[in-house]
Amino acid sequence: MKISVVGTGYVGLVTGACFAETGIDVTCVDIDSDKIEKLKNGIIPIYEPGLDGLVNKNIKKGLLHFTTSLSESMEAAEVIFIAVGTPPDEDGSADLTHVLSVAREIGQYMKQYVVVVNKSTVPVGTGYKVRDVIKEELNKRNVDIPFDVVSNPEFLKEGNAIEDFLRPDRIVIGVESSQAEAIMRKLYKPFILNNHPIIFMDIVSAELTKYAANAMLATRISFMNEIANLCEFVGADINMIRKGIGSDPRIGNKFLYAGVGYGGSCFPKDVKALIKTSEEYGYDFKILKSVETVNNLQKEYIAHKVIKHFNNNLENKKIAIWGLSFKPNTDDMREAPSITIINILKKKGAHISVYDPVAMNECRKRIGDSVEYSNTMYDALKDADALVLVTEWNEFRLPDISKMKQLMRGNVIFDGRNIYEPAEFKENGFIYYGIGRKV
Repeated sequence: MKISVVGTGYVGLVTGACFAETGIDVTCVDIDSDKIEKLKNGIIPIYEPGLDGLVNKNIKKGLLHFTTSLSESMEAAEVIFIAVGTPPDEDGSADLTHVLSVAREIGQYMKQYVVVVNKSTVPVGTGYKVRDVIKEELNKRNVDIPFDVVSNPEFLKEGNAIEDFLRPDRIVIGVESSQAEAIMRKLYKPFILNNHPIIFMDIVSAELTKYAANAMLATRISFMNEIANLCEFVGADINMIRKGIGSDPRIGNKFLYAGVGYGGSCFPKDVKALIKTSEEYGYDFKILKSVETVNNLQKEYIAHKVIKHFNNNLENKKIAIWGLSFKPNTDDMREAPSITIINILKKKGAHISVYDPVAMNECRKRIGDSVEYSNTMYDALKDADALVLVTEWNEFRLPDISKMKQLMRGNVIFDGRNIYEPAEFKENGFIYYGIGRKV
């Protein structure tokens, strides 16, 4: 079986590499010729654990190919995945320019029946727009070639994408014909054999499922952050509350961690897009608007704690930041809380030293030389008046407290992910601030 994957970003590259791993002949397409040349040589443009090995293994096997020519990749392809970016417009809606451009090109070059799969995260109704664009191009050619459009949203977690794809919680597929369903069953057969659930539904429901999933998870995070903030007023501990409600099987214990807010490429964008879609259909999605508001405020929350501790005077204060990426195991800093925190503290006159295991180059692109870049987590602490833990990388979980004490000028810890035991730091002479912790 041969397939084409258009777009070699996070979703497209993972999709292509993982399908190749199951024995499918995959050609990945991108208009960026420099990127394609690097991929041909096994140079991966993104950080994702295990992806480089998977890509290089399947290039050597002859199952994974890269090209800038969509028409070339379509030769004998049974399925074409559209996995290009859908960045948010200024009004929050998803920009479908790239998706529809690919659809147009498919209509210009297709020669036989093909299943066109929307893998990009797209608003409700995009499947029909893709279908109409392809039909329009076929009409211009005066040809009548049958095709199907399918919605197959991704549910990949950055930092765990390979495992998520190869061993999915569920596979959601929106189809409108038995022929398309049969081809998609064949494509996903290796996963079905391993008893991973495949759920077929209509296209619109599949498109909305993706947004609903991310919106639900974002809602849980914002809810827990609100509860954590209330804990600080009433003297409760959010970690105890998390255990108490997480043991209820109707709630479960996932995504119940309070912290500095969510970021990344998915939750912020998808929440905005679902709010915008609701407005377009005349519905006021009140909960999601509140989720977004809470999250934006939560990103500022710990920075304001720092400011309050130093009595609104951060001049000549050095603040160390551990963790820049929006979550561990990725270098992604899109909508990262660290950016908001750093900008607020800088405006107050603080000198910022930063360290992250993989996101330092990404930080340089986004923030430039306005912060001090450290070679190690401990280098960032030299003469620091305070430490702000932003991203819960494993290497930050069990720090050498005595070494921290020797290196730091001050003695204040702001734990933005509640990964430390307050008592342990207090016993060593530190002042500890968490999110909704009883100290």
